[in-house]
Amino acid sequence: MSEKNDGANRQAKRSARERLQEERERERKKDKRRRTLVVATAIVGVLGLAAVVGLIAANAGKGDKDTAGPVTAPSGAAGKDALAVPTGSSEAKSTLTVWEDFRCPACKSFEVNYKDTIHELEAKGLLKGEYHLVTLIDGNMGGSGSLKAANAAACAQDVGKFTEYHDVLFQNQPEETDDAYGSNAKLIELAGKVEGLDTPAFRECVEKGTHNSWVAKSHEAFRAGNFRGTPTILLNGKDIFADQANPLTPQKLKEQVEATAKGTATTGGGKASASPSVPTSGSSASGSSASASASPGSRAKGSGSSGSRTGASPAAATGTAGQG
Repeated sequence: MSEKNDGANRQAKRSARERLQEERERERKKDKRRRTLVVATAIVGVLGLAAVVGLIAANAGKGDKDTAGPVTAPSGAAGKDALAVPTGSSEAKSTLTVWEDFRCPACKSFEVNYKDTIHELEAKGLLKGEYHLVTLIDGNMGGSGSLKAANAAACAQDVGKFTEYHDVLFQNQPEETDDAYGSNAKLIELAGKVEGLDTPAFRECVEKGTHNSWVAKSHEAFRAGNFRGTPTILLNGKDIFADQANPLTPQKLKEQVEATAKGTATTGGGKASASPSVPTSGSSASGSSASASASPGSRAKGSGSSGSRTGASPAAATGTAGQG
């Protein structure tokens, strides 16, 4: 009986040891899996961080690479350093200087509300335009849509289609955070909306970024000018969006241009002045009246100077902008 009990005890102890060993083995394997998972996670994290840093570095250098070529101005470029695309009659007495970004929502608002008036005045020979293209949104939001759209517009200027393509780009402007214009294919697709523009020469100009360095130089001029933001609109050298107490409207713009053509200038209230200079007025996107409330325009990085205006609705907008 005693021998049976001893045998049973030994078997029980052996079973306990075996169970303990099995438990220890399971724990060892579990620890090993845990360590493997931690190491793998760490490696993925490091690789992910490296990828992000690499992407940032690539994007940071991409703009420099894209604009590193020779400065090639589009056909007919005018103004200081040939950085402006001229529109209208060169004989017109009034000059509208426009600094714009094709990704800028406030620029679209200005174009939507003032385009018809500007085209009418140009057609009558009363107004000439000087369009300067900048890349503010690329700098603020990332991407290359501002640069590539501006280059494509310059390519359109080479064949005398700037105004038509300029209007198409604003009519089809994507959301500010959507870099759709960073695709050359999209820009070429939109060229199909302008009769006679989608040609092999235009496509090559777009694909090669022929005018990228010219666009970059235009943006540098914008920064050097310490402008508020985009759009910046000057009539005969005067910032016509400066006076929010007396906001400009398309009708007032028309009256001022017509008065200048006759040798007089109008004040914001519509009274004639003997001086040919055009007074500063505030911004409005309305055809007859405007308020100062609407969404802000494009804000630039850098200084905190007050900034870009025109609204996302028929009312005028105010905003702030520094330099990109």
